[in-house]
Amino acid sequence: MRAAKYGSSTFPFLAFPKFITPSPRKKFNFIIINKAESSYSNVKRAKLSARKNGRVKLPNYSDDGGGKSIYHISEFLSHPSGIKAILNTRALESFQFLDTNMYRCKLPRVQLLNFEVAPVLDLRVTPTDEECVVEMLSCKFEGSEVMERQNDHFSASMRNRITWDTNESEPFLDVDVKLNLTLEIYTQPFSMLPISAVEGPGNLMIQALLDRLVPLLLRQLLQDYDNWIQQQCQYLQ
Repeated sequence: MRAAKYGSSTFPFLAFPKFITPSPRKKFNFIIINKAESSYSNVKRAKLSARKNGRVKLPNYSDDGGGKSIYHISEFLSHPSGIKAILNTRALESFQFLDTNMYRCKLPRVQLLNFEVAPVLDLRVTPTDEECVVEMLSCKFEGSEVMERQNDHFSASMRNRITWDTNESEPFLDVDVKLNLTLEIYTQPFSMLPISAVEGPGNLMIQALLDRLVPLLLRQLLQDYDNWIQQQCQYLQ
């Protein structure tokens, strides 16, 4: 979904905005690893998760007579312009259609654990008349050899469910974002600590990320919806 510009900005996903780039004082010496592919049964694994809900009032667009509503939000989210808005394609380095409702989004490079990497997300967008669901099917790193080696050991999932109610006196749009990560911890001194020592600050970090991104997502999505409405009205003139 598109929520804001990358760098001060959004989430196709949950994009990886620049403001979450770790400072020199907040570096974590752990590697993200896929549990199923680890060959070491005694390695500690931390599971991080965060969830954020948000709601915003929907503007009421009606025909010239002030009667029937036009261009329902479901029409926008099913339109190619709506899909691009959800994925925030303007903030991406590249955007590729893979298959029905599936897209590959390459984000600009960011600093991660002292390495420069470009996250590549495979996302599925499923719009219906009642909801629009964005799911992250894959997350990989492109960049240095060191970071790309971690792709076989990385586990992450994200789900963003957008719903709406236009039958109320004040129609609204809801979003419900869930993010899950699995981290394998094997470097010292973190491997000597209890898993909770990683899960605690890790959960706080990704929760803070969602707390900041979701309001931006809602605000940007409404702006794109309004721009699309204006374009459709101009086409009819």
